[in-house]
Amino acid sequence: MNDAHHPNGTAAVAPPALSEREKNVIIAGVLLSMLLAALDQTIVAPAMPTIGHALGHADYLPWIVTGYLLTATAMAPLYGKLSDIHGRRRTIFAAIAIFLVGSLINALAPNMPTLIAGRLVQGLGGGGLFALTQTVIGDLVPPRERARYAAWISGTWAVASIAGPLLGGTFAEHLHWSLIFWINIPLGFIVVAIINRPLKKLPLPSRAHSIDAAGAALLVAATSVLLLALNWGGSRYAWLSLAILGLLALSALLWAAFAFRLRRAAEPLISLEVLADPVVRCGTLAIFLVQAANVGLSVYIPLYVQSFHGLSAADAGFTMVGILMGTVFGAVASGRTIPKAVHYKWIALAGALFSVLCLSILAFFAGRTSLPTFELLIFCVGFGTGMTFPVTTVSVQNAVDQAHLGVATGVLTFLRSLGGALGVAILGAIALGNGLPLVGETVQASETGSLPATAFTYIFVACASSMALSLVLFHMMPERPLRGSVRDEPPVSME
Repeated sequence: MNDAHHPNGTAAVAPPALSEREKNVIIAGVLLSMLLAALDQTIVAPAMPTIGHALGHADYLPWIVTGYLLTATAMAPLYGKLSDIHGRRRTIFAAIAIFLVGSLINALAPNMPTLIAGRLVQGLGGGGLFALTQTVIGDLVPPRERARYAAWISGTWAVASIAGPLLGGTFAEHLHWSLIFWINIPLGFIVVAIINRPLKKLPLPSRAHSIDAAGAALLVAATSVLLLALNWGGSRYAWLSLAILGLLALSALLWAAFAFRLRRAAEPLISLEVLADPVVRCGTLAIFLVQAANVGLSVYIPLYVQSFHGLSAADAGFTMVGILMGTVFGAVASGRTIPKAVHYKWIALAGALFSVLCLSILAFFAGRTSLPTFELLIFCVGFGTGMTFPVTTVSVQNAVDQAHLGVATGVLTFLRSLGGALGVAILGAIALGNGLPLVGETVQASETGSLPATAFTYIFVACASSMALSLVLFHMMPERPLRGSVRDEPPVSME
């Protein structure tokens, strides 16, 4: 039996190998935890009118969504670093605990400020669940086989996107709005019970690390200020207002200070070695652009079918199934192909190119497509973007050593979330400038028929342009042989 050294310098016994059953149990558990966090991004929206009526201060309702997104996005890179320092089990349990505390605050909230505070706390935990799910899968599965599980992650998001609004609307209308938060408590304990024992066999870090508190504070502050500007721009304040310009300037200063801190810190929050790797750099920026197009397009699909196909607001939501299922099927096809392909990068290139072509067709025929044709095209767009996700995740994780796996995955998750927020903001500005209502605004049925097709042409062109830029970055991303084992390092101590 090989010896390993604990971070404090003492010898430790190498962890026993995990069986295939234990690996599958862990993966199922962390995917369930990810589902919890993803549901809380989608389940709240249909219940917001009921919550506003019950708690008052309806003008603060957008903060129920914004607060969660702010902290969840900002915390993703920090959780990656924490898991590299303290181990996956401790970090994921901390994230679940914080998430459940936030859920309890929300369920018992007597007023709107308390509910918003609870959502901020929930996001602090939810951001870790997003990043750590992919990191744990990266620990368990060799890079060559890892792409297969990307389809499970895409499927988890698809389930959350469909089930969340249905559950939220049902609870708010027929039971009580607080159930959308109470439901997290038993599910969270089920997750802990499932993964507690097998996670003990995951290794601790092989050497001591430290956390850069100043860098972490700068990253969270810079991200939060930027997301505030993106959420408020064009809705609460004009894009060229002093408030938005001030927030953008402050965010730029904070990002500059964070970059300076990365160069000066003894052990920076995000390793410069990781950031300097061309695979990590190109891959994370590419997925940033893919998600900007994917999420940005998704929020305007219901408005398009209301305007040009006469669907009600409720029925329009079901048209989202096309792009969601396309994304899942694209990820499945990509995940099954990567282990068999020598030049796996071409899968992402083909997917991005396919999305560009379909989005270009949508732009050219905006307002003139039949509903079945439109559904087919958005399915194809989703299929193309879905093909890129496994390639990006596997490429980035394969490019770094085991000690930096959490950080690299955290950066990937962070830029993916930030890309979605930026995509919605940019398309919101295009919509506002071309006579379309902003996301979340109430649209009367009589108004949808008068919405201009040109505005949707610009939206589809913007999404196609984002995907075209991602295509360039995928082309620039080096292609390295996928490792056939999870670790090339000696075994380390058990958690």
